[in-house]
This record gives sequence, C-alpha cells and structure tokens, in this order.
Amino acid sequence: MSDSEPSDEQQVAPSAVVLDYLPHGRTDDDRPQHQKQPLVYALDTSDFQLFEVVFSETPGINIGDAVDVHRDDAERVSAVEFEDLPGGAQSELEYAVEEIVDGDELRFVDFYNDAQPITLRLHQLNLLPGIGKKLRNAILDERKRKPFETFEDIETRVNGLHDPEGVLVERILEEIRQDDLKYRTFARTE
Repeated sequence: MSDSEPSDEQQVAPSAVVLDYLPHGRTDDDRPQHQKQPLVYALDTSDFQLFEVVFSETPGINIGDAVDVHRDDAERVSAVEFEDLPGGAQSELEYAVEEIVDGDELRFVDFYNDAQPITLRLHQLNLLPGIGKKLRNAILDERKRKPFETFEDIETRVNGLHDPEGVLVERILEEIRQDDLKYRTFARTE
C-alpha cells in the first residue's frame, strides 16, 4: 500500500445514531406529502454533533440504528442545535448518549485517566457534575497510582464517585443541550 492510499482505519465511515426518523419529512412542512423527503435526526458517535439528514428516498432505518450520515443517498446533511430537534429525537437523546458511552467504555474511562488542567484554577474533571476539588484530587491521586481500567474500577477506587459513567453522560448531555458553555470537552458545535 502506498502512502497516498488510505488505510483501513481511515476508510471507516463516520457513524451516527438515529434519534428520530420522519419518513414523510417535517410535520410543519406544508407541501403535499408526496413532495416531502425522508428525514433523519442523528447524533455523531465521535463528537456528539447533531445532524439533520434529508434522504433522496426512504432509507429503511430505525431509531437507534447506526448510520453513515454522509452516505450516497443523503441529499443534504446539516448540523443542528438541540432546540431544532423534534420532541421524539430530544427524548431519545439521553438513551443514545448512554449507549455510546457504554459501548466505548475504554474511550470514556481514558477521559478520567487523561483529563488535564484547563486553567490554573480549573481542571477538566471539575467540569463534570458533582466533582469538586476534593473528588478531583482523589481521582488524580488514584490515577497516579495506576490508570483506571473500567468504570467499575473508578467507582471502587474513588470514594464518593458512585456513577462515573452517569456523570459523563450528564456532562455530554449538558454540552449538547447548551450552546453557550464556555468549556467543551465532548460535544462539538458548529
């Protein structure tokens, strides 16, 4: 393989989770039903960006499916804000984030292992709900001894941190829902 050919890792399609599927387009679209195109709202699994995808024909997907938002039959892909999601997609969001965090545990455990100071007074760990100075220091002390391997390992070794996975899910949801946050660690906005 030459240097210009992409490796197998580079050829992996971007993956997103379907939050809502509207086979007849938006409900607020006043056009006749036969003129509306199928619409999908999806959450990117790597950077938690929200997308609205218009398909040229019915894609045959369901809520919770993994989908490549940049596939050939996608006519238009737009980044959207949380407020732009229909109610069904908003209510599905928490389940999708929980599934992503649970399905890629090592990636999110590594956040606890690799989190760094943001400023002299603020650490990335302090951005997580319920983590103050004392709990942050306990996490930092434990990870110096040995890197964390699982969420259960974190919970066992750090007194006071009872749901490390849930804390991350809560922070990710906060970053997705609020567009005026000063610091972002997980969710990208455009």
